[in-house]
Amino acid sequence: MKFFVDTADVAEIRELAETGLLDGVTTNPSLIMKAGRPIADVIAEICHITPGPVSAEVAAIDFEGMLNEGRKLAAIARNVAVKVPLTLDGLKACRKLTDEGRMVNVTLCFTANQALLAAKAGATFISPFIGRLDDIGLDGMELIEEIRAIYDNYDFGTQLLAASIRTPNHVKLAAMAGADVATVPPAVLKSLLKHPLTDKGLELFLADWRKTGQSIV
Repeated sequence: MKFFVDTADVAEIRELAETGLLDGVTTNPSLIMKAGRPIADVIAEICHITPGPVSAEVAAIDFEGMLNEGRKLAAIARNVAVKVPLTLDGLKACRKLTDEGRMVNVTLCFTANQALLAAKAGATFISPFIGRLDDIGLDGMELIEEIRAIYDNYDFGTQLLAASIRTPNHVKLAAMAGADVATVPPAVLKSLLKHPLTDKGLELFLADWRKTGQSIV
């Protein structure tokens, strides 16, 4: 499974990119707001840090507006994936941008039927929101499983990008369900490393090494 990080914080992205674990980045208007800089500047810098797909979201809600904004965002760098909402106009923009050779991430997906339509419209990525479904008492991971089954039935090329991930368990379950990508907040991605027995084991090994009185270099 690929890991994208869900942030517009350039320092966080640079740190994670250095680990070799980062396959791409997703942003949205809320994350751009937190960055406090022009979207074109933020996306350009992120695209320079990582060669993987970098999702940049349109703000328009009509077809022509999304198309114009999408083209402008895609012109920032070759690895920009234009992010459009899962609406009728959004799917129209998806088809047009896809036909022009651009990557498109269709976002705000909450049903398998919506994901089916996005795949038919040629989406590069579909972003079902796990956490937000959990928030209203539904099983977000069930949606990942449903989409995976449908996409496999028809060999759709759209990549299943699990979004709105809140916990390490979400990451594990998304991987088990066959998500192609998980987009994860930096704190959650870093927490995947953590286990108390890892820390305890390292402490023990270092204590024993000090007793040997040796130095490797």
